[in-house]
Amino acid sequence: MNRLINRAGILLICSFMLVACKPKVASIDVLDICPNIYPDYVDVTVPATIAPLNFNVIANCQYLSVKIIGSRIGKIEFESKGNLVDIPETKWKKLLYENKGGSLSVALSVIDKKQKKTVYKPFTIYISTYPIDYGIVYRHIAPGYTVYSKMGIYERKLSSYKQNVVFENTQIPRSCVNCHSFNQGNPASFSMHIRGENGGTVLRTENGLEILDTKNENTLSAGVYPYWHPSGKYIAYSTNATEQLFYPVSDKRVEVYDKASDIYIYSIETNKLLSSPLLRTESFETFPTFSPDGRTLFFCSAERKNMPFEYKKLKYSLCSINFNPNDGSFGNKIDTLFSAYLSNKSVAFPRPSFDGKYLMFTLSDYGCFPVWHKEADLWLLDLYNKSVRELIEVNSKDSESFHCWSSNSRWFLFTSRRRGGLYTCVYISAIDEKGHVSKPFMLPQKNPLEYYDRLLYSYNVPEFITGPINLNSNEMEEKVLSNRKKKVRF
Repeated sequence: MNRLINRAGILLICSFMLVACKPKVASIDVLDICPNIYPDYVDVTVPATIAPLNFNVIANCQYLSVKIIGSRIGKIEFESKGNLVDIPETKWKKLLYENKGGSLSVALSVIDKKQKKTVYKPFTIYISTYPIDYGIVYRHIAPGYTVYSKMGIYERKLSSYKQNVVFENTQIPRSCVNCHSFNQGNPASFSMHIRGENGGTVLRTENGLEILDTKNENTLSAGVYPYWHPSGKYIAYSTNATEQLFYPVSDKRVEVYDKASDIYIYSIETNKLLSSPLLRTESFETFPTFSPDGRTLFFCSAERKNMPFEYKKLKYSLCSINFNPNDGSFGNKIDTLFSAYLSNKSVAFPRPSFDGKYLMFTLSDYGCFPVWHKEADLWLLDLYNKSVRELIEVNSKDSESFHCWSSNSRWFLFTSRRRGGLYTCVYISAIDEKGHVSKPFMLPQKNPLEYYDRLLYSYNVPEFITGPINLNSNEMEEKVLSNRKKKVRF
């Protein structure tokens, strides 16, 4: 009882202190414009389980007042010093739940150091009825992509700000961790590649954790760019002879290109690499992905060029080939779904939605590494009527690159350099049954301006997950360092 009284007393004292600190108002200016906030959450659509959309007011702000009103029921009101709108988490979750399918109106007023009060036009946040997955997994990497340095694979629960370590390369000396992949977001079906002296492909299935050696005399490299077959019995990989080209004077920093590339399918049951002569030609084949029914393999293919001298002429088409999951066999012809020759553009990262309706890809002027291409944008292919359109709802003047669908195909995330052009950050959009796409919102943080200003790493290859990974990183480290890798047969 005394503890409750003491707590109530502390809250009462804090309230008195806040009122006492509130500056007097000398003048009031009512504006018919929304506030300039970071991140831009004006008119975004969010899931009902998202972490509070805290934001910073970009203005001379000494003191602020916030009122968030649900379109159906409930409201949140608070005042604070500074420019950070720090929304109470418990009240936010309750307000979202009560207004699912509706919206929130956010009214904001600020008082500056000259005691001028500015009242802004309220803005709206829409709350979707579509659920979103548990969280996302991504790699944090220095933005140059040129040296290993410190990097890691991390997990973020979308209903909170908490980030957990999945695996960091400091556990394996002089290594690079990359190419993490899940079977439609299932954390129990997990693959990750490790480069370096103790390199190998980490594979976790219902049978446990093992380390694979996917490189042999017939392949260009170990398997990279993995994509799981929906049955969980196969993983598609490309093998690539990859090089880097550095710009001495340019708005671009680094160009990554392939001198050769092929595609293989790894059969988990037989421990064999499967392929077709149509996927191992003089052309460059890369970025394999399976259709949701598992009977089509999508990939990118470019006519061979003299690299690196003709790297700007290297343009990839979006292609497909039939695949029979019953016996691991391939069709006898390649279909072109989006032609590099007709568009004079280059396709990368094909990703079909899991409901089978769409295929999203990145389109740039050339090459297969659009991360540093300012012109790189997201495009959407309708798999039913074969129409293609630019996703103008989400694209910016800077690079949009890697993307991933949620397990219910009602959300997608992507990385973009729109924040300053150097670091890639994660953005999320909703898409309904008719293909209408919402304005993207930036991955929420507790204090977004402070967090992103201090962050020295890019978000790389973000993927949705339907639950926590629960990976024993010490077990993984021990298995990798033991150098007892399972040799994959060809």
